[in-house]
Amino acid sequence: MKSISVQELAALGQDALIVDVREDNEFAAVRVAGTTSIPLSRFVQSLADVPAPGAVYVLCAAGARSAQATAYLADHGYDAVNVTGGINEWQLAGLPVDRG
Repeated sequence: MKSISVQELAALGQDALIVDVREDNEFAAVRVAGTTSIPLSRFVQSLADVPAPGAVYVLCAAGARSAQATAYLADHGYDAVNVTGGINEWQLAGLPVDRG
C-alpha cells in the first residue's frame, strides 16, 4: 500500500485530492481545507463520489480507517495513498486546519 506523511502531503499544495473517511461529526469539528468527506461507514456505497483521475490521498484520525479505505480503493483501480498519522499528526505538525 502506498503511503505519505502529512508533511509530504502538505508540500503537494492545494491540488492534492484528499478524501477524509472520518465520520461527519469528526469532520465537522476539524478538517484540512478543501478535503472531501466520505465517511468510512458509507464508503462502499459512495465509491462513485471518489474522483478517479490522479492520486487520491486518504485521511482519517490516525491512519487505521484510511488504510482500510486506501486498500479498498486500490483494489478497485484507484491510485490511492494512505496518509499516515491522519488529522492528529497533521495538527501536531502545526499544519493549518478548519474548525467548526
